[in-house]
Amino acid sequence: LRLGLLATLLPSTAAATASGGSLKGPDRALFGALAPVLLAGALPTGDDRPAAIAAVVAGVERAVAGLPLSTQAELRQLFDLLGFAPTRLLLTGLWDDWPEVSPERLEAFLSDWRQSRLGLLRVAYFALHELVFAAWYGDPQSWPRIGYPGPPELT
Repeated sequence: LRLGLLATLLPSTAAATASGGSLKGPDRALFGALAPVLLAGALPTGDDRPAAIAAVVAGVERAVAGLPLSTQAELRQLFDLLGFAPTRLLLTGLWDDWPEVSPERLEAFLSDWRQSRLGLLRVAYFALHELVFAAWYGDPQSWPRIGYPGPPELT
């Protein structure tokens, strides 16, 4: 039933795929909510935390913009489905906007997707996961927190 409804909603998101790789407000909210859950223990605490989360969101935007247009279009469909409350409810069980969802509920939805019998949900989970991890661990400002000195200098 969910997949049938999802299939009927996909054409309505096709027009949004032409907008390119930039994130919209709801996409930024999604990644702002997911980053602390996916990067639990890696992000700084205290006053530096909001800036670190903003850096992850900016890194996701750069990563998406650097992907092939076909991949950007697929991600745009995923982001639009997750940004629209009725489809978000069907896919994740979450009605609230992303900033209002508790970390525990976010963890539960991510775990459900990661372990889903449906390959499409597993792929969507790994897309979200990899975008967040690439944005954080690819940022030279995060390297000291994980003890990575940076790439070796070639002489």
